[in-house]
Amino acid sequence: METRPSGPNEKQRTAFISGERLPGWVDRFAASHGAVQEELDDGGTLLRAADGATALLRAPWPVDGRPGKGTTTVERLASLASQERRLGIILVRRGGYAVGVVSGGKVSASKSGSRYVQSRSAAGGSSQQRFARRRENQANALTEAVAGYAAGVFAGHSIEYLVLGGDAALSAAVLEEKALKAYASRIRLAFLAVDDPNATVLRRAATDACAVRIEVTDPL
Repeated sequence: METRPSGPNEKQRTAFISGERLPGWVDRFAASHGAVQEELDDGGTLLRAADGATALLRAPWPVDGRPGKGTTTVERLASLASQERRLGIILVRRGGYAVGVVSGGKVSASKSGSRYVQSRSAAGGSSQQRFARRRENQANALTEAVAGYAAGVFAGHSIEYLVLGGDAALSAAVLEEKALKAYASRIRLAFLAVDDPNATVLRRAATDACAVRIEVTDPL
């Protein structure tokens, strides 16, 4: 679960809930905060509770001609999130990377490892310039290597969507490498904030990428 800054009179958090668990989560939200009303909001479904709490529900991927089944908005959203879509995940930070193919919240193929990109230097003059060039070279080597690993892992799989995570700039740079040219046009799903990537972090990211993202605002 993620937390993020909020206003002085509210507390915000983000939860990732699987389609299977979504109806139960919504029932518990209503039980804790009072009757809820549904509204369309910013591409998602906003649940506004009697006590002022809100929950913005977002599908993990577009409908793309395969709508979820059900008689209510929550049932249809749960059904949509329960569909199996094949995702290509690229997680990268200065300390490491993890790439994988995901479907149904599970990793079917992957590669992870550690690489090092130095932090920024506070030094000035020529020393700072040399440090900056070294750091840039390390970052370029990292993105090129990770792109190659991702291309190898993705090969042979029908990747429908891409998920980036970790360092936004580095992961975007990976996708711009020539090795991933064939995937550059794929729709990108919501970015994932993760710790230094490894196999464990990748498995959690796979679960979150296939879940309904819920932004909850609790009044204080």
